[in-house]
Amino acid sequence: MPGAEPFLIKKGPVGCLLIHGFTGATHEMKELGEYLAERDITVMGPCLAGHGTRVEDLNETRWPDWYVSARTALDELKGMCETVFVGGLSMGGLQTLHLATHDRDVRGFMCYAAPVYVRNWKLQLFEPIMRNTPIMKVYRYDKGIAEDIKNQEAIKTHVSYKKTPTACVLSLVDYMNHVKADLGEIKAPIILFQAREDHTVHPGNADVIFKGVGSKDKEVVWLDNSYHVLPVDNDKQTVFEKSYEFIQKHL
Repeated sequence: MPGAEPFLIKKGPVGCLLIHGFTGATHEMKELGEYLAERDITVMGPCLAGHGTRVEDLNETRWPDWYVSARTALDELKGMCETVFVGGLSMGGLQTLHLATHDRDVRGFMCYAAPVYVRNWKLQLFEPIMRNTPIMKVYRYDKGIAEDIKNQEAIKTHVSYKKTPTACVLSLVDYMNHVKADLGEIKAPIILFQAREDHTVHPGNADVIFKGVGSKDKEVVWLDNSYHVLPVDNDKQTVFEKSYEFIQKHL
């Protein structure tokens, strides 16, 4: 898909891995990457397994596949740079938290609307049925979820799948449960960005993550004029500036 290509902008010895969201694409992290690159930071944006091609390809993957994509990219970036940071949007933020529990060499982590639980009554009601019956063989796809953007111009150019594999949603829930249980193991500096009006990830997730992580250096940045896809929405300049400030602070 145009706009889903992996990107690498080589600059200075400080690197930042930028991970896109579930059913989204690298497009949603590219402008943030360019902003950081203009300030001499090497940036890498991998395309996660099953993304950027056809939604049927995503349906063949599960959360360990998405994690391998992020882990491989991080290892590659660490081979290029002396100091590395990681940032991720939505499920990419969940991946960021997961990497934070396993990688002590990363200097700091930035999460943009990261989820560790789902507050969706339909999913909570039907999840046991979906897991224990062959319903997913029939109900394989639900509506798309990746265009929760307040800025209407940004929606026009956003790159994402228009439907969502139900089996992958269940795998994403498993991933959240796994990462949430390990939040206390995170000790590195971390900054959380969260819109107060997010229709995809309930804003309460930021509070849960903030209270759960073991980091002493932690912060939540609340945004008032955006929905879910923070790096392309109305508050993106604040996201860019605060992200760069976080990196500079922890060099």
